[in-house]
Amino acid sequence: MGSGRGAPRQRLRAWAELLRVSALFSVPGDALAGAAAVGRRPGRGTALAIGASLCLYEAGMALNDWADRDEDAVDRPHRPIPSGRISPAAALGAAGVLTAAGLALAARAGRPALTVATGLAATVWAYDLHLKHTKAGPAAMAAARSLDLLLGATAAVTATGTARRTRAGAAGGGSRPDNVAGPRTAAGALRTPGPGPVILPPPTRGGLTGALPALPAALVLGAHTYGVTAVSRHETQGGSTGTPLAVLATTTALAAAVLGEWRGRWGQRPEGLATTGPASVGPAPHPEASFARAADSGAGPGRAAPLEGILGWAAALGMTSQPGGGFPGQSAVPGATPQPEGTLRSGLPGWAQAGPGGGAVPAPRPESLLGRTVADPTRLLTLALTGAYLRTAAPPLLHAALNPSPPLTQRAVGGGIRAMIPLQAALAARAGSPVTGLAVMGLVPLARSLARKVSLT
Repeated sequence: MGSGRGAPRQRLRAWAELLRVSALFSVPGDALAGAAAVGRRPGRGTALAIGASLCLYEAGMALNDWADRDEDAVDRPHRPIPSGRISPAAALGAAGVLTAAGLALAARAGRPALTVATGLAATVWAYDLHLKHTKAGPAAMAAARSLDLLLGATAAVTATGTARRTRAGAAGGGSRPDNVAGPRTAAGALRTPGPGPVILPPPTRGGLTGALPALPAALVLGAHTYGVTAVSRHETQGGSTGTPLAVLATTTALAAAVLGEWRGRWGQRPEGLATTGPASVGPAPHPEASFARAADSGAGPGRAAPLEGILGWAAALGMTSQPGGGFPGQSAVPGATPQPEGTLRSGLPGWAQAGPGGGAVPAPRPESLLGRTVADPTRLLTLALTGAYLRTAAPPLLHAALNPSPPLTQRAVGGGIRAMIPLQAALAARAGSPVTGLAVMGLVPLARSLARKVSLT
């Protein structure tokens, strides 16, 4: 009797198979990497984002099997719905309940987080019900994973902004709206009026705008997801050699992007890139105010350069800063003679500002990549985590390309899913959060252990 259809243990296993619980460990890293990308430590907002992501992910799994029940009856008759262990109505109901739970958790993290979660839920439902079997299928899945990381970033930024406004209201004896300007210190902080003024932190750019620094990391994770989804379209029939090879090349390119030295740390201001004008003199601006000014204005005297904090584009183009701030050909010091237009003397890689004699002086040779990596533990950790990502994703893809049989193709898909964890960890470490990266990487043994009991695909 204990082995009957209605036995609790058998039903629990059927639901575990339907929801593919072994893949759950690839989800928390999205929110953690998103929080790291915007320079926030995991907190209440991150926990709510993880809960919402888990619910929406499982809703997609249940809806996926409900939508594919007729196809699975032919290709995968052992799946829970075609085998009769779970009814189609129960699977669809679970998808609806999990979606509602995910949106409710996101709403607790703030309205911006709910906005992102709503887009994520809509993408999941559109993929499972229609887009899966169209050319837009991989792009839809990539968008869903990118939105999941942005959900973590948005929730972290919103939670930090709310806590800061609460502290500011308590310190100032009341609340001050974020968009009301007040006297500022040199560091961009607000100074409350009245006797014994209290210096408060600068306003936080929260919501969707505050999550923009996480966009590059979201795109990297989305590109990886696109490749995994493209390979998964052949997992039941096999027969594709070109797709695994293309995804293998993409995986290598993504690893190079994570380690790319020309970008600087995503969302952070590259070394040597200064603001222009007199405002650049004095204490460094608050890191959270830096992006806000860059998003609100263009370059000019007393204003932040528009590329400040976004991928280090100016540094990537060799546009190193001059004494006093500014870009090549631009004078930031009042009364100074501006460089003639087209003069790139100070912007050419390997050359410094003109010396007293007017001649260009060769800049000191930069330290080698190997030297910087060994000297920086965070950089070394990022390299190790990126290597783990390649080690997890690349070999199964190569095997599937050499022998595109259904079992090897399914193994490549499973490897791609598992590889998301070290990729998330590398992105977190790349953003300057090595502890978060190690915490995410700690999910790998749990995912591997559970994958032996419940299939990832």
